[in-house]
Amino acid sequence: MLIFEWIAGVLVAAVLLAGVARRLGAPFPAFLAIGGAALAFVPQVPNLRLDPDLALALFLAPVLLDASYETSLRDLKRNWMPVAGLVVGAVGVTTVAVALVARWLVPDLPLSAGIVLGAIVAPPDAVAALSVLAHVRLPHRLVTILKGESLFNDASSLLIYRLALGAVAAGSFSVSEVAPTFLIGVVGGLVAGPVLAVLYVRLMRRVTDPPSAVVLQFVATFGLWLAAERVEVSGVLTVVSFGLTVSRLSPQTMPAHLRVTSNTVWETAVFVLNVLAFVLIGLQIGPILEGLSPAERSHYALVAAAVFGTTVVVRLAWVLGARAVARLVHRLAGPAGFRMVLPAPIGLRSGTIVAWCGMRGVVTIALALALPGDFPHRDLVVLTAFCVVLGTLVIQGLTLRPLLAWFSLGDDDPVGHEIGRARAAAYRAARNSLADDRSPHAEALRREFDVALREAEDHDEGLAPASLPADSLRRRAVEAARAVIVDLRERDEIGDDAYLRLEEELDWAELSATPREEVVP
Repeated sequence: MLIFEWIAGVLVAAVLLAGVARRLGAPFPAFLAIGGAALAFVPQVPNLRLDPDLALALFLAPVLLDASYETSLRDLKRNWMPVAGLVVGAVGVTTVAVALVARWLVPDLPLSAGIVLGAIVAPPDAVAALSVLAHVRLPHRLVTILKGESLFNDASSLLIYRLALGAVAAGSFSVSEVAPTFLIGVVGGLVAGPVLAVLYVRLMRRVTDPPSAVVLQFVATFGLWLAAERVEVSGVLTVVSFGLTVSRLSPQTMPAHLRVTSNTVWETAVFVLNVLAFVLIGLQIGPILEGLSPAERSHYALVAAAVFGTTVVVRLAWVLGARAVARLVHRLAGPAGFRMVLPAPIGLRSGTIVAWCGMRGVVTIALALALPGDFPHRDLVVLTAFCVVLGTLVIQGLTLRPLLAWFSLGDDDPVGHEIGRARAAAYRAARNSLADDRSPHAEALRREFDVALREAEDHDEGLAPASLPADSLRRRAVEAARAVIVDLRERDEIGDDAYLRLEEELDWAELSATPREEVVP
């Protein structure tokens, strides 16, 4: 019973930290990292540990699926070159650099174990990046690059991680032996994800009950990861390609009430998983620190600081160096040839921002938690990984907004313009669907759409308003209706069953008349 009380207390504390982060306009994972570090110094906390394979499935699968579902495949294709450079090049160079630095500071650390450490700290995290980006206004192209990187670099780092772990266990590493496994893992994940997504969407067409749909979504997510790992293909690429495919296929097959319910549940689940990941890493750090002598603590701190500095410096060097090469290639390509398929290079200030957005998070923590108990220098690796997460989230995450203000990077809001134009097209189609209906209700609704379309026509770029003209009146009417049913229940003229049914009806009416930006904090 004590463990449940303790978990409840942790979740309440996390909610309070989330409120403080929103009030300060700061990234929530930074506060989670600080809270996780604080747990290391709390006496008599429970000793919780997860099975290594369970840690990866529990923390990575739902987080990756949630992030991939909200990723624009079109924008990724347009920015394939910088994303690919970060996913492959930055992860590989960071892994090697960290391994060499760790080996230099800890001579008895096997090189394969150093590569494992490098793979753990190499990938910036999707949730951490999105949390930071939610509080700053970056140009849309930079957001696309960072989202794509944080989504796909988990695949490259996890593949390196798996191969290096195998080398640690076997005591040797052979490229000729691991290359086929590597290729099968990549190709298999990219093929299996979309195929299973098609089957999944067809199955979910038959499910109309929200609780059943949400349960099946989670079962599919964890089942997908476990099945991919069982047949030795990339679980990351399988889940990511699955999520990207489902996001394209499901809008016309999933009812609105299922979509609203599942979105809310998934946001909550990702929040709770982040909390648990930081809590578990904090609980592991406490016993590690207690078992170290002062000299060992100083040495561990030196290694952690050196690895953190390496990850930051290598990312800066890679991003700015790749930007210079891209500018040269783009200039040499000329007006014809490859220039048509090469994305335009990003500017120096934009490149600096991309390099500084290297926040690590739950992915790094999950990989550290998944290390087997007999891994060489496991305590050092776990502590170093957490210090890198803490350092990047606190130092880079909290300084990103001032850096953006200094650079004065503007955003022409291409997504907002696309929304406005698409909304006008949607309003026009909705109005035309009522053309043959001459009832008074249809006429009233036509007038609403006509007013919104006239506003779009008067706009310089044809952007339609987010709300229909009568939406504010609808919200006022719903508020008045809600006050009446509350009064009726208080006077016992209606019972709770009737009240709850009416409340649900009014909730849907209110949401239908409320723009999304007013619903989501």
